Amino acid sequence: MTVSSRMMPAEWYPQSGVLLTWPHRHSDWANMLDEIEAVYLEIVLHISRFEKVLVVAYDKPHLEHIIQSIAQTDAVQTNCRFVIYPTNDTWTRDYGPITIFDNEKLVLLDFEFNGWGKKFDASLDTKLTQTIYPKNIYGKNALECFDFILEGGSIESDGEGTLLTTSECLCSPMRNPAFSRQQIEELLLETLGGQRLLWLDNGYLAGDDTDSHIDTLARFTDAKTIVYVQCQHRDDEHYEALSAMEKELQFFTHMDGEPYRLFALPMPEAKYCPEDGHRLPATYANFLIINSAVLVPVYDDPNDQQALDVLQQCFPQHEIVGINCLPIIRQHGSLHCITMQLPEGILDHNESDT
Repeated sequence: MTVSSRMMPAEWYPQSGVLLTWPHRHSDWANMLDEIEAVYLEIVLHISRFEKVLVVAYDKPHLEHIIQSIAQTDAVQTNCRFVIYPTNDTWTRDYGPITIFDNEKLVLLDFEFNGWGKKFDASLDTKLTQTIYPKNIYGKNALECFDFILEGGSIESDGEGTLLTTSECLCSPMRNPAFSRQQIEELLLETLGGQRLLWLDNGYLAGDDTDSHIDTLARFTDAKTIVYVQCQHRDDEHYEALSAMEKELQFFTHMDGEPYRLFALPMPEAKYCPEDGHRLPATYANFLIINSAVLVPVYDDPNDQQALDVLQQCFPQHEIVGINCLPIIRQHGSLHCITMQLPEGILDHNESDT
């Protein structure tokens, strides 16, 4: 296999900032804006302690509201940047740019987003990156656009040539029906850069709209370590699928042929939608790695502390910060889903340059 000049950095690579789209009245958050905004304000506060935050506002009045709201917190104001663009929703992980290195130069990749297999309207979301790119938001880094459906939450990189994903999502007939599994693998290794793609064929979360995004199930914490969701209760609907996923992970090896070091995350107790009672996709795997810290979704749950302790073992040099994400899972995602990290070199230009 020819080694690509490209490489998708791991999430723990030094970052310039994090992109997120603020909830607005035109999104599915309309009936719980105060509740969800409180979560976003806490996330911005913690990210801004370590790096920049780039916030997408729906329009000018919305932007003014966001700026005023952030100003009332202890967030580092100088680390907050803003851009106006109307979106359908706020799942920035899945329509924000995926950044790679190509011969040591940063390149922003813009894939198509079709609302997780045409489940929801994403006609505005999918155009975010290409629309704001000319505003010099991302400096002088190149942009490449692809006529291929790929969500940021569906792919993990160890930064050393290994990509991790799930077949349930990437092989969904509602995303790229003309592509076989082999063709998808070849395309991803070529465009993202990598020597191999590890496929998980098992694992799911009830209430999940994404068809089993990898970032809800299993994550790299370094090139030789994977942390994953484990279900220990045989009477839980997740037990069979997550146990099968666990066995797959136990058979995976890293580049040198040795098994991965595996850390199991507990499952939160079942959380249900207050409106109709369906189960919500609560997961501790949906954490966000930033410079010197890891933001971890918690759920007012007896298992919260255990999850925080596991991740502290995986990231001994990082501050582990729990963020109450009960409001986020009511719209079937969590903390990682609403954010997209931007590697060092993306937002590092002077704000006056934009």
